[in-house]
Amino acid sequence: MITLSQFRLAAVALALAAWMPLQASAGILDDDEARRAILDLRAKVDAMSRDLSARIDTKADKNVTVDMLNQHEQTMREIAALRGQIEVLGNQIAMAQKGQKDLYADLDARIKKLEPRQETIDGQTAEVLPTEKQAYDAAYARFTSADYAGAISAFQDFVRRFPTSAYAPNAQYWLGNAYYMQRDYKNAIAAQEAVLSNYGTSPKAPDSMLNIASNYAELKDLKNAKKTLQQLVKKYPDTNAAQAAKDRLAALK
Repeated sequence: MITLSQFRLAAVALALAAWMPLQASAGILDDDEARRAILDLRAKVDAMSRDLSARIDTKADKNVTVDMLNQHEQTMREIAALRGQIEVLGNQIAMAQKGQKDLYADLDARIKKLEPRQETIDGQTAEVLPTEKQAYDAAYARFTSADYAGAISAFQDFVRRFPTSAYAPNAQYWLGNAYYMQRDYKNAIAAQEAVLSNYGTSPKAPDSMLNIASNYAELKDLKNAKKTLQQLVKKYPDTNAAQAAKDRLAALK
């Protein structure tokens, strides 16, 4: 006679057989060892199922057979319930995996916003942060729209926040120009001199010297204007600014 424990064992084995494929499809088992374990378990379940069927078919006792059938129906109901639970769990796993993918995609997008980018500044390629470019562009937009007071504040803030940025020499240069447009010639000279002292190798350095000379001329200080132009020609002889300085020196004679 087949005992209740034997039948329960077979039922559990059948439940496991129904549960394993769903778990494998959910991506839980993804290595060779796990797959081999599943195949071994399925083989055992199949053998137990065949043995159980054979015992039921050969049993003469009708009462036992009815009892077995009743237990079989109960087990099938339990298996159906397990399938429902497994389906819910599978949906939860799928939703969790999608949430992870969305989280990683959002995180990747945020990281890219913080990564340096290649920009060409005065013919030179440099890496700058997106925040640097945004701040510089905003300050320059104020200058080009004739908001010189706003440009001065924005360029000062930029140089303070990003003193080593590839845009810093340009920001300092345009700061001097913004002062010049407001006819604040002394501060304009100081701003352009900061380009020379802090960013002497920048392509903006020759133009800064030319602007310094222009500011001295506006202050009627022709001596320093001429001296600055001569230094420009000597220090940066092959630049457009040096050629402009030569023309001005000729006009001052």
